[in-house]
Amino acid sequence: MSVRRAAGIVAGLGAAALTLGACSGGSSSAEEEGGAAAFDPGDRLTMIVPMGPGGGSDLSGRSIAAGLEEVTEKTISVENQEGGGGAVGYANFLGLEGDPSYLLATETALVNLALTEDVPFSWESFTPIMKVGQDSTIMVVPQDAAYGTCTDVVDAARAGDVKVSVSGGVTGNDAIQFGLIEKDQDVTFQRVPYESGGEAIAAVLGGHVDVALTNPGEVVGQLESGDLKALCVIAEERYEYEELADIPTTVEQGIDVTFSQYRGIIAPGGISDEAKAYWVDASKKYVETESFKEYMATNYMQADPLFGDDFTSYLEQYEADLAAGLE
Repeated sequence: MSVRRAAGIVAGLGAAALTLGACSGGSSSAEEEGGAAAFDPGDRLTMIVPMGPGGGSDLSGRSIAAGLEEVTEKTISVENQEGGGGAVGYANFLGLEGDPSYLLATETALVNLALTEDVPFSWESFTPIMKVGQDSTIMVVPQDAAYGTCTDVVDAARAGDVKVSVSGGVTGNDAIQFGLIEKDQDVTFQRVPYESGGEAIAAVLGGHVDVALTNPGEVVGQLESGDLKALCVIAEERYEYEELADIPTTVEQGIDVTFSQYRGIIAPGGISDEAKAYWVDASKKYVETESFKEYMATNYMQADPLFGDDFTSYLEQYEADLAAGLE
């Protein structure tokens, strides 16, 4: 079985999620539909971002918070709680059990950490509210680097050390993706850890590492300015966005590895049905706004909103597929 198939975190996963959404018709359980109008989460609302400033998680959390402010007419402050590749923020979020005035900008690290580290939480510890979509990672290097493709990087790793930035900790998305490439191509990279995507980009720009993996929204400016160049997308199919459409995929280059990560929001565990309904209803209104469309386009995301119980079903499948890919 190929690494791409085993990982199960490929475009097919996104397709499965789309099917889920289509089957549900955007509907939700009765508990999510009732009680939202009468519920009030209070006036001191906070969006936790469990990663450092400047990366994709930070961009996601701040964009979603701004969009929810628009539809709820409430102020939502954003608080970065970085550390441990997201573990610090998620662990702190456990202590907010039952408090509907807090949300957290979540992504794949929530599932990664529970599968690979001894942490006191899993996605089941919290209340899934909304998945906004997913994106695929781009491998980038400085513009003057000798590498022209991801295959060149793999060949260089066979011949000697290639320093790669790994944001989000030793078990984060970058580490998993480089690990899958190592497994598929029988090579080893020299990993240099960073807390956020912003730090990883700064490291490759500063020549501290040779290669970085990054989300398109984090790096498109440097690609357009010519400071960085893209070698490949860790995906089976190319991006359709005009700015990214010319970047080949790993599969095109003979590397049988793909990966996509979701982004969304969760609430603390143990909140009331009315509180869950309030945030699910607000999220559904958010995805109908121009703010949502702008966030998707600006960050080159693949829109695929899922809410409440449908998001829960997605996470169940995502965890199973990710676990299979890590075996």
